[in-house]
Amino acid sequence: MGIDLFDVERLLLTEAAEPPLPPHDTEARDRVWDLAVRANPTLFDGPVVACGGLERTGSSILRLSWVRVTYRHYALRRVPGATALPSLFVNVVQPTDDGRVLAARMSPSTAAPGRWQLPGGSVEPPQDGAVLDESALAGQAARELAEELGIDATAEDLKLGVVTRGENGSIGLTYLAPALPEATLRTCFAVAAEAERVQGREPELDDIALVRSRDELAGLAGPHADYLEPVVHRFTSAR
Repeated sequence: MGIDLFDVERLLLTEAAEPPLPPHDTEARDRVWDLAVRANPTLFDGPVVACGGLERTGSSILRLSWVRVTYRHYALRRVPGATALPSLFVNVVQPTDDGRVLAARMSPSTAAPGRWQLPGGSVEPPQDGAVLDESALAGQAARELAEELGIDATAEDLKLGVVTRGENGSIGLTYLAPALPEATLRTCFAVAAEAERVQGREPELDDIALVRSRDELAGLAGPHADYLEPVVHRFTSAR
């Protein structure tokens, strides 16, 4: 299965219920999760949003249903015969003022050590009566940009550029940030990483690279997120 890219001008969001699990799948999921936590104690079973379905309802309108789960849900991917809902995440294309795009490498302690990807993270469910809408999603993307790269941006600064469907069905909402000079990006990243170390935490990202082509991206050693190449190509070839 390849990577699907959807241009979108409007995103319609509806909440759906988590499908019930047979008891044997629940037990197997929990066993897999417990083993994963023993191997990596930094894993936590926090609330997260999965994708319940994605369909096009117009030339540039997508309808997305979302489901409240926890990270434990994705242990179902390692249970033979079980079906896990696709993950739902936001990420950000951060360009430089000379047309390159920032790629970031995950730290060794993360769930995807050494993987090159865009800054971003899993979508979190709304709390305290809030709603999950386009503005809330852009706000989550802006928060990821601030936490991982130290770049201050508001939801209004970010534009939903493309929606991706990955090889395992995962859905990515990719936002485009305003361009910044390379020196600013590197300084912000260094300051954000040092702030994490001062708090006794390993930064989620341990390196960044600025690329302007598929060939430059291919030169980054290590695994790459499945969406990275087509998204980088989309946003660098358009310049």
